[in-house]
Amino acid sequence: MSYTVVGEILGFEDTKHITINQIDELFFTLKDLDNENISFTLVNPYLLREYDFEIPDNMQNLLEVDENSKLSVYNILLIQKPLEKSVINFLAPIVLNHDNNKVAQVILDPKQHPDYGMAETIETFKND
Repeated sequence: MSYTVVGEILGFEDTKHITINQIDELFFTLKDLDNENISFTLVNPYLLREYDFEIPDNMQNLLEVDENSKLSVYNILLIQKPLEKSVINFLAPIVLNHDNNKVAQVILDPKQHPDYGMAETIETFKND
């Protein structure tokens, strides 16, 4: 499925059309349709932790979100070796509106979300 980026993905302002493909229940890939050299690994944060935030009004407007919108939320994962050292950015979620195929990156205020980090290692969330 392809999506139109509304707003910007930080550091990738020219990325306007993407696809998101599921690898498994936890991992996904985001690929820039206009630049084959740009791709990200994403994670489903809800499988790792309790994760809750409000989408700011300006982002709701860009995404054309209403109370019935079907949304998905992902976080960018920076792959490291070993995989357990990979880091997740919980302060800049990627939000998809499946109703209109729009996607945006929401930047959360760390003061309002002190439990979410920009570079939390995936090993932090391993179940023993």
